[in-house]
Amino acid sequence: MQRTFRLALGQFNPTVGDVAGNAARVIELIEEARATHADLVAFPELAVTGYPPEDLLFKPSFLADADDAVQRIAAAARGIAVIVGCPGPSTNRSGSRAGDDVANAAAIINDGRILDWYRKMYLPTYGVFDEDRYFQRGDVCPVYVINGAPVGVNICEDIWYPIGPIAVQRDAGAEVIVNINASPFHAGKAAQRERMIATRAADNGVFVAYLNTVGGQDELVFDGASIVCAPDGNVIARGPAFEESLIITDLDVDSVFRQRLHDPRPRKENRAILSEVGQAKVAPVSDYRRGNRSQPAEPTLCRTLDETEEIYQALVVGTRDYVRKSGFRRTLVGLSGGIDSALTATVAVDALGAENVVGVTMPSRYSSEGSVGDSQELADNLGIELWRIPIEPAHHAFTDMLAERFAGTEPNTAEENVQARIRGNVLMTIANKFGWLTLTTGNKSEMAMGYATLYGDMAGGFAVLKDVPKTLVYRLCRWRNAGSGRDSSGNLRPIIPQAVLDKPPSAELRPDQTDQDTLPPYEQLDPIIKAYVEDDYGYADMVAMGHNPDWVRQVITYVDRNEYKRRQAPPGVKITPRAFGKDRRLPIVNRYRP
Repeated sequence: MQRTFRLALGQFNPTVGDVAGNAARVIELIEEARATHADLVAFPELAVTGYPPEDLLFKPSFLADADDAVQRIAAAARGIAVIVGCPGPSTNRSGSRAGDDVANAAAIINDGRILDWYRKMYLPTYGVFDEDRYFQRGDVCPVYVINGAPVGVNICEDIWYPIGPIAVQRDAGAEVIVNINASPFHAGKAAQRERMIATRAADNGVFVAYLNTVGGQDELVFDGASIVCAPDGNVIARGPAFEESLIITDLDVDSVFRQRLHDPRPRKENRAILSEVGQAKVAPVSDYRRGNRSQPAEPTLCRTLDETEEIYQALVVGTRDYVRKSGFRRTLVGLSGGIDSALTATVAVDALGAENVVGVTMPSRYSSEGSVGDSQELADNLGIELWRIPIEPAHHAFTDMLAERFAGTEPNTAEENVQARIRGNVLMTIANKFGWLTLTTGNKSEMAMGYATLYGDMAGGFAVLKDVPKTLVYRLCRWRNAGSGRDSSGNLRPIIPQAVLDKPPSAELRPDQTDQDTLPPYEQLDPIIKAYVEDDYGYADMVAMGHNPDWVRQVITYVDRNEYKRRQAPPGVKITPRAFGKDRRLPIVNRYRP
């Protein structure tokens, strides 16, 4: 008789600090999973608190509330096994209780009781992660026999090591591995993860369920896209990207034994090496029973997204959740007629709805009629309000007010930036008046080069395009336009006006100004910025790659000089492997010059 193990993966969107709300959502999904007759339902890493909780973990009351929530979840888990990520009690290496420490843990629950805790073993301290600051690592690799199936449990980073907890658990008899995650998005990461999970499944001859959280938290976005791989490495289930989902999968656990009979590799492993990873433990939870499932689970195999689509969806989800989870309803975007503000407004509408986005055009003496007209056309296409507030009266007042002190000097960027700062004041005053959130419109290329005005176009609450290079801005606009739909004649009806895509980028702070008066062409600039900021190449390396030496010098100088500006910028969605902010930590006062 074939043994079938029904696994449910609760891919959902928690909010950091909303312990009660997160627990209530977990309990809802437990009820849904129980209705499908699942043997086990799992929830993401630190699902109870949201990820990352950061210094909330230093608050005893926060930990106590999380403990209470886990108890409520356990009480609701009648007739089903549950794995849920939460802060857990820690033990030291001798096994005694260490009451003053915390683990990044998974509570193992069955039929209304907490049976055990798995403690994450590999605590990341790179990129955006800082888990050694908060957690004590575990040293036990447990296998829980649930409905007769040996199930190994581990957390996020644990699965990335070929000789790690998964190998110890497989050696202890695990047929299924459940790995719970809060794995932040960057472009291309989902495909990378999927290759890695398939490799772990095939190398160990086990089913591997990789459950990821979903939603935005500050600068991070979690893309979901949870997967289940069979012992041969094939993907048999894939959840949706950037959406909540309860993914139900039937696993033929008898196939694990058949697969292993044909794979000699585990028989040749050095068990002494496995013992250095951690201590194996097998714990009985429930014996096998066939259950009353009359139909097999409907397979979930959602499509994968191409890179442009996944980036766009990440921007939408990151913006939506930052605004909503921060308690705001409406947002404000300054529309210049340029491509950055056009994409920012479009993302905001897709995230929040047209009724919750207000555009403001603030023409100056240097604004072209085309820019004002393009802003109006964009607003009409998006269906948003557009407020027209000319800044000439304020600009004239500033000029008069500073005339005495600036007498005898040549005009420079100070006079130009007055306009940006007036606009920033207008937007922030409106936002302050009505309780809205201002979205800034600068992109990663500009932020890298300092081509942004402190207390001007950098003034706001959230920077949608903060990690989006200028060339990618164009690609995202074209992708969004291609999906805008067609009119009654069958012609494409783009949201973003073609004139916005065609015009040379310009701040319009002086006559006939373009970005390329000061910066290299973006097609050449963006690869240099990537090489220096994301890949840490030096001057000689970049010149050897074929980049213009003068431009390389300019990028290095401008990027290093403008760290102080970026520290004062609002948070924004991370979509590259290395974003400004938590990802890239350099001193502001820094005299190192390569």
